[in-house]
Amino acid sequence: MTTRFSKDFLWGGATAANQLEGAYDRDGKGLSVADAMPGGKQRFDIIGSEEFDWTIDEEHYIYPNHRGIEHYDRFKEDIALFAEMGFKCYRFSIAWTRIFPKGDEQTPNEAGLAFYEELIDTCLQHEIEPVITISHYEMPLHLAKEYGGWKNRQLIDFYERFARTVLERYNQKVKYWMTFNEINSAFHFPALSQGLVKSNGASDYQNIFQAWHNQFVASSKAVKIAHELRSDIQVGCMIIYATTYSIDANPVNQVATLIQNQEFNFFCTDVQVRGEYPAYTARTYKKYGVSVEELEQTEEDIQLLKEYPVDYIGFSYYMSSAVNETDSEVATSAGNLLGGVKNPFLEASEWGWQIDPQGLRIALNELYNRYEKPLFIVENGLGAIDEVENDGSINDDYRIDYLRSHIEAMGEAVEDGVDLLGYTPWGCIDLVSASTGEMSKRYGFIYVDLDDEGHGTLNRSKKKSFDWYKEVIATNGEKL
Repeated sequence: MTTRFSKDFLWGGATAANQLEGAYDRDGKGLSVADAMPGGKQRFDIIGSEEFDWTIDEEHYIYPNHRGIEHYDRFKEDIALFAEMGFKCYRFSIAWTRIFPKGDEQTPNEAGLAFYEELIDTCLQHEIEPVITISHYEMPLHLAKEYGGWKNRQLIDFYERFARTVLERYNQKVKYWMTFNEINSAFHFPALSQGLVKSNGASDYQNIFQAWHNQFVASSKAVKIAHELRSDIQVGCMIIYATTYSIDANPVNQVATLIQNQEFNFFCTDVQVRGEYPAYTARTYKKYGVSVEELEQTEEDIQLLKEYPVDYIGFSYYMSSAVNETDSEVATSAGNLLGGVKNPFLEASEWGWQIDPQGLRIALNELYNRYEKPLFIVENGLGAIDEVENDGSINDDYRIDYLRSHIEAMGEAVEDGVDLLGYTPWGCIDLVSASTGEMSKRYGFIYVDLDDEGHGTLNRSKKKSFDWYKEVIATNGEKL
């Protein structure tokens, strides 16, 4: 069978430890920043307030991440369902706090290492390639509270120890890795990836750019460790990519679009892929009041970035963004940490994210033509409210339509000449939403019986999209 996608194309799905594992305080696991994030639609407003200081307040808030969907106890059942769909790979993350509960210990927690060993082995028994994110929005809470998050250079050493521990343990079983999930998300919301909230420095871009630098160095150290362990290992960066359009041909809006692209879509990737800071860095620093003299950067850092860039680019794509600097009265839209103005040519999801499959083809071309490194779409999907019918069926045709159109766009990009490694739709099994802490915002092919208040059997059942995606994989993307 001849298809547009390569014969070893990695079809699969993606999750994150903090959103599905649960068991937040078992077997030696420490608290992560995700464990301190309350659930509900006001989640980001609460975390973004002046008062928020990472204190867990169970009197006033609920914490759905603490339970997740109990994947920690049910991962074998869940991976068997992934295998039934035909997954070639499964992207998941290792909870830093299962390995180093506080983050600054010298010795890892063996119970955590053993858990992921079993999870990896279960994947391999089903001929599913593990794709591991080393740090996915779940840094140890202790490092955020006691060290001030990633703005503190000491975290480079803590991360290096964590990365070395898991890479040495699993490198012979795991070929594909990513260092930080959606590293550029800190531009708009540094709490998730950098551990920075207003009470410990999130309002000052000096801290955000220092934290990025420290993460870039830590990422390069992970690449160095990995390459020394195994010659064919592949370590990627991971960014949010939001294809960005000017709302019209006005040059003012065109320039604003150029700058937004540089700042959000390209800055982190330029450093991690090209191995050096881009030409526009000085102007960006000036715009955001960042003092180069006060940034802690060494010559050794700069050399390390140059010598150990990433091997591929992993990215999430959910929506595009539009820019309008010339009309202050225009309607706005929501998005994955990055909003924009309403694009009149696009429809939006129930959460206001604008659906734009053509934007994915553009994203793939923009990234590949800029960097000429392999690409890996490691998140994409539609968050929606699913209705269970009387007979137990879940007819999520809206999700199938969304995914079909995006896979078609991927195929076009491959024909454009893009080197695409694989595709792992987000939340392949329903899990706790990162943006709202809700279960009702569902992405999965597999339904989990759990509501926003934590009620339900947690039973797994297949949605209509389950069999559809199974056929997509079986035909290598030809039958959509």
